[in-house]
Amino acid sequence: MTIATDFDGTLVEHAYPAIGKPIPFAIETLKKLQQEGHHQIILWTSREGELLDEAVEYCKSKGLEFYSVNSNYPEEKAEDRPSRKLVADVYIDDRNLGGLPDWGIIYQMIHSGRPLQPAPEGNIEDRPRKRGILERLLG
Repeated sequence: MTIATDFDGTLVEHAYPAIGKPIPFAIETLKKLQQEGHHQIILWTSREGELLDEAVEYCKSKGLEFYSVNSNYPEEKAEDRPSRKLVADVYIDDRNLGGLPDWGIIYQMIHSGRPLQPAPEGNIEDRPRKRGILERLLG
């Protein structure tokens, strides 16, 4: 599965142009998905130039390396693509309708191949916080 993930507000808190504090379990979840061996992670961000390099290096320092950055595959050049939109099976972004789910829920959705089911009591933010699968797995 190809997974495109945003950076600001998704892997780290919003602090653009600086790099914000890490969002709990974001990078660990993506690393775990990579380790399972059948997921390609693409960084899909509006950052460019030096700011993009800083984001990539930040992730690399945490042990997360991407299949590609702002492209469908490592060798792709921007002029080879008709649009900036990437071809991915899943897009993870804090600007989703409904916001960014807990990273444990994101893992469960990708791992199981099933979409998030709406909470009986309404909005996802209204649900009580439960320990996600990664919190349980990583201790």
